[in-house]
Amino acid sequence: MNIGEVSARSGLPTKTIRYYEDIGLVEPLRSENGYRRFRESDLHKLAFLGRARHMGFSIEDCRTLLHLWEDRTRASADVKKLAKERLAQIDRKLEELKEMRNTLAHLVSCCAGDDRPDCPILSDLSGI
Repeated sequence: MNIGEVSARSGLPTKTIRYYEDIGLVEPLRSENGYRRFRESDLHKLAFLGRARHMGFSIEDCRTLLHLWEDRTRASADVKKLAKERLAQIDRKLEELKEMRNTLAHLVSCCAGDDRPDCPILSDLSGI
């Protein structure tokens, strides 16, 4: 497969695929003229990486997950540990988002939203 086909099938942009190649996450074959030739296994890796990135795993986490996925002697505990760490990060981010939302909702409710220049939203953002 060429990069366009593997892009269409994996759902990843060609730029991302090239980046993943540059950092060693995938290693497609090269034809005599230098064009990338992706195997079915490359497509599976790219789809795997796309799903992992969609869940917010870092590039280094993805590298580790990919190695674990390819290692048939892996311990599922290693995979679970990474996933639990990511889940904890998501939970922390959700709490931060809830706090931001509550603060912004309060500021919006305090703002008259009329023709007057007084605005508690701007006052809060400026630290006054």
